[in-house]
Amino acid sequence: MPFSPTGTPELAQILAPIAEDMRAVDAVIRGRLRSDIALIGTIGEYIISGGGKRLRPAVLLLIARALGYRGTAHTQLAAVIEFIHTATLLHDDVVDESDLRRGRPTSNSMFGNAASILVGDFLYSRSFQMMVDVGSMRVMRILADATNRIAEGEVLQLMNVHDPSVDEARYLMVVERKTATLFEAAARIGAVLAGADMATESACARYGASLGTAFQMIDDVLDYSGNAEDIGKRLGDDLREGKTTLPLIHALRSSPPAQRALVERAIREGGGNFAEIAQIVHNNGSLDYARRRAQEESILAFEAAEALAESDFKRSLLELNAFAMRRDR
Repeated sequence: MPFSPTGTPELAQILAPIAEDMRAVDAVIRGRLRSDIALIGTIGEYIISGGGKRLRPAVLLLIARALGYRGTAHTQLAAVIEFIHTATLLHDDVVDESDLRRGRPTSNSMFGNAASILVGDFLYSRSFQMMVDVGSMRVMRILADATNRIAEGEVLQLMNVHDPSVDEARYLMVVERKTATLFEAAARIGAVLAGADMATESACARYGASLGTAFQMIDDVLDYSGNAEDIGKRLGDDLREGKTTLPLIHALRSSPPAQRALVERAIREGGGNFAEIAQIVHNNGSLDYARRRAQEESILAFEAAEALAESDFKRSLLELNAFAMRRDR
């Protein structure tokens, strides 16, 4: 079954200037998922075919093209970015004991935790094989550093689980490592491939990091206000997993003592009455606060993208940034 690299009709329109590149990335992914070990192909195909917006590889492709890149390594490295992202999803779902992603049973619920972790390891190692094929030490350094920081983010998040004392600074440390880092790496690699000067490369990296941060903040809003069918998971999963995300952090510091005690207990126990906690989050303006913080990051991404020359690819980068903010409307 061919996967859709564009997620929604609106996103397909935004990414139209790189539609051919995205199809090439699809072909690379299919080819590099092949293994003599049948289970690897089965699980890899299952999670890759599960949909998804493919935003991280799209960022790499758009920036490379916006800066005039005309080679072929961009599709190989965009596939690497997607493999790394997919590996983190496989590991995340095991750690979080998740049973639903993108509206389908998670890989671990279908094939077991051990198989999911090991196939995630295969995707990481395959990614590094593909990096070597490209032959750029600079690109390898960026991706090696990124995967290390992602692992740090996973450990930080684990340390924060069921802890109502997590503040915004600790939350942002996790977001920066777990989510923003791979967006940033994708954007930076696009600039490196195009031979951009350091100022332009830094602007592209800032775009990716801010876009990724805004994207995660809106994801955290959607856990309390989204539609389960649209977001592909049950509302309240973050709370059930004991994750102290930005809406909860704001609610904890804004609500009266009785409500704060309820939220703290829900975080410690991993659940509680979700409807009651969601109402506290709504009533204290915590979702609006998280949206404002996401908007601040979105503005930073917009300003960074302004460093690029006008083109269809730049317009898509700006529209992608706006799309990230519209997902909860």
